[in-house]
Amino acid sequence: RWSHLKLLDLATRKFAALTSGQHDDVLPSWSPDGKQIAFVTNRDAEADRTENWDIYLIEARTGAKERQLTNAPEADGNPDWESAPAWSPDGKTVAYIHGGDPKKISYATHALAVIPVAGGAGRVVTENLDRSLVQPRWAPDGKAIFALLEDDAALTLVRVPAEGGAPQTVAGGRRSITGYDVSRGGRVVVRTSTPDRPYEIFAAEDSTLRNLSQQNDAFLAQIQLGRVEETKFKSADGTEVHGFLVHPPNEKPGEKLPAFLRPHGGPQSQYANEFDFEKQLFAAHGYLVIMPNPRGSTGRGTDYAMGIYAAWGSVDVQDDLAAVDDAVARGLADPDRLVVGGWSYGGMSTNYLIASTTRFKAAVSGASISNVIAGYGTDQYTRDYEYELGSPWSHPEVWTKLSYPFLHADRIKTPTLFLCGESDYNVPLLNSEQMYQALRTLGVPTGLVIYPGQFHGIRKPSYILDRYQRYLAWFGKYLNAPSPR
Repeated sequence: RWSHLKLLDLATRKFAALTSGQHDDVLPSWSPDGKQIAFVTNRDAEADRTENWDIYLIEARTGAKERQLTNAPEADGNPDWESAPAWSPDGKTVAYIHGGDPKKISYATHALAVIPVAGGAGRVVTENLDRSLVQPRWAPDGKAIFALLEDDAALTLVRVPAEGGAPQTVAGGRRSITGYDVSRGGRVVVRTSTPDRPYEIFAAEDSTLRNLSQQNDAFLAQIQLGRVEETKFKSADGTEVHGFLVHPPNEKPGEKLPAFLRPHGGPQSQYANEFDFEKQLFAAHGYLVIMPNPRGSTGRGTDYAMGIYAAWGSVDVQDDLAAVDDAVARGLADPDRLVVGGWSYGGMSTNYLIASTTRFKAAVSGASISNVIAGYGTDQYTRDYEYELGSPWSHPEVWTKLSYPFLHADRIKTPTLFLCGESDYNVPLLNSEQMYQALRTLGVPTGLVIYPGQFHGIRKPSYILDRYQRYLAWFGKYLNAPSPR
């Protein structure tokens, strides 16, 4: 099934096709005069084997012919970035998000670029900025472009001169802004969150934010939140790693707490300054929740993210363990009551960790893979695997090395519960089944829970509740204590 552009006649309520073919056409954006539409498409013969997304133009009438606007080998407007092309107020220029080296896949940062509608070369306007930007929008005067900037556990709104230059902060601070709009008069509203407050709408005025919505006030009045702390610590090789700790409500001074290391997914993502219900839930049950941004994470530039390129389960394991060591050294975490669990790459990290150390009393691994060769051709990452690892037959040593939690499962002593959606095509169920069977053979306490009809993310409310309950029950069982409060 392909996604194409269609025109809806408001008078007749009938659709007319604008584009067609065996390709996806997405993220349409109307020109200011309403005569043209910019959109994103990948027209390679084997589009599922490339990230060669480009910006195209088409007149808003049936029978119109498309015109390719960008033609760089890097991705222009990759749909994963959820960033439609943006027209300048005079309709002469389009701003868009331009990707990095395709072989660096999602480890590379993506930049803000512009291109003339009449034709010509695209131009990156944030050339020296080693951070990713998304969601471009033009200022009403056409002299600058707004965008969201990801930087070290924050997502802020910036304004970049259209001719190029350093971004200027419009709405910043230790927060996450995930949406915004700009009026014709230049007024700005944002959707933003902080660790102690879920997302709300604010007006951005003179470098300050004025609250406009109170959607979550009633909810917050009924609960007590744990304190969220940003952390910085050194890994085994001296690299500085950043992250978060979520403390339990009513934490007692000097109390050493059971600690839950929660590696994030991706790996090309980051824990950010935003409200996180899940982590507050675990903290409310008495856990100190440890949330590191190890190498492989985004937000600190391409080199930091590339730290685990073709080296999963290496320095990221060191960084995750350094986060635990930091919490123990500060007298916050009880070294005899440590647990670990994650989802997707966070589940993979869990597998790498329990195959590297026996210090965790229990683990929960969700939607993970350990025998990486089993993923080739059965999940959605064939292209990414070949860019990063090479093919299994040309570089078998790389694939074997990254599969050590399965190939050396005999190192694992930690009781581990595996969870997965029945219909997960991102990281298919067979991978969790393999690890479950391996630990059963080895006599390590284990379990496998399959959520019927669920994909990579668990969406059914009763299953979401079940998953959290299983985390808490599994951890409580192996901490030799009653279920945490």
